[in-house]
Amino acid sequence: MSLRLYDTAARDVRDFTPLRAGEASIYLCGATVQGVPHIGHVRSGIAFDVLRRWLAHRGYDVLFLRNVTDIDDKILSKAADAGRPWWEWAATHERAFADAYRALGVLAPSAEPRATGFITQMVTYMQRLIDRGHAYCADGNVYFDVRSLPDYGALSGHRLDDVHQGESAGTGKRDDRDFTLWKAAKPGEPSWPTPWGDGRPGWHLECSAMATSLLGGEFDIHCGGMDLIFPHHENEIAQAHGAGDGFAAYWLHNGWVTMGGEKMSKSLGNVVSIPAMLQRVRAVELRYYLGSAHYRSMIEYSEGALHDAAAAYRRVESFVQRVVSRVGEVSVGDLPDDFVAALDDDLGVPAAIAVLHNTVRVGNTALESGDTVGALVAAASVRAMAGILGVDPLDPQWVSVGDDSPAIEALDVLVRAELDRRATARADKDYATADAVRDRLAQAGVEVTDTPDGAQWNLKGRN
Repeated sequence: MSLRLYDTAARDVRDFTPLRAGEASIYLCGATVQGVPHIGHVRSGIAFDVLRRWLAHRGYDVLFLRNVTDIDDKILSKAADAGRPWWEWAATHERAFADAYRALGVLAPSAEPRATGFITQMVTYMQRLIDRGHAYCADGNVYFDVRSLPDYGALSGHRLDDVHQGESAGTGKRDDRDFTLWKAAKPGEPSWPTPWGDGRPGWHLECSAMATSLLGGEFDIHCGGMDLIFPHHENEIAQAHGAGDGFAAYWLHNGWVTMGGEKMSKSLGNVVSIPAMLQRVRAVELRYYLGSAHYRSMIEYSEGALHDAAAAYRRVESFVQRVVSRVGEVSVGDLPDDFVAALDDDLGVPAAIAVLHNTVRVGNTALESGDTVGALVAAASVRAMAGILGVDPLDPQWVSVGDDSPAIEALDVLVRAELDRRATARADKDYATADAVRDRLAQAGVEVTDTPDGAQWNLKGRN
């Protein structure tokens, strides 16, 4: 089965056929660095990190760009409110996003262009649009004429009569539906020189210029949150097509993280920051939670769902660590066919995770019966699957996380030895010994829970 992806523009699942054999070029709309990142911000990073890992596993040479929007109305407004330079505000929060991506095991992009580094390319792009009759200058602003492009609205399904750009007011627009490419300079705001006067770029122009400058006029995949379909991605397409570029062959959009049925948003106040989340669960558990749903589905955040996901991940982790304690080392094995088929079907992560947990159950059964070889094969397969999902328990990214990790790992070896003793006693129907082991662990503050995946343990009071 070949990889198939849901293309928003086609409104259907399509076979992935790259523009250049053996290569895959991807542009992901990254952060507007206006504040501390929350879990809604990083979902796209995690979802499309799985896409990148899967393409690499499939043998593609992946070129992956994730931009930084470091000049924007919100950045200027928030920096001014805080009495700080706009560039310092943007740089501070760019580092916060970088820290969040790194903490959650998101692979570093091939390049991470900043909007302010591509002003020259934006000016060139605007000139191309003006020359081709798709843009015009008015009062130092430059606008895109949406009526000049017959296919405007094709991505989002918006009819031209219903278009509302939702942008801050400018002067000189011929039509309210036109959108801003360049904003005339205002007192106290940063600006750059252009043939049409000093000013700063509009949001949509930034991405079109960065994507085509680095990936070329045509590239394979454009990714981003579903909230960007209109107006941002619709306007990116308009700019690219107006300039004569083919732009993205596939459009992939991830669902939101919601709270109380509403998209997480600082303006609504329903956000949970990454630093706050990492006080509640480990980074690998948060990544597992955010990456376990299908990328196109919504995730309704709740404490219960978060801790259920963390417990599910710990079952995977515990199994691999038990095998390591028995045999000393577990290499990365082969991927089950069902796992491959699930990810080839539009990155079907939920189905892939079901295969992962079924393999854990098989491995635990092998351990309980003394089949070390069977358990080792299962653990190697679990590592392979978890690695594609970015949550391999033996990845150094996760092994070294947290000041108490070495102590917890050492404790796990000791507790697992006791649990193995208990399992043997139960198999021999020596229930007195089995109960004595459990009672001794309880007195030491270790809670034991029997699950279909085997006995699991946790320290009392530790999530």
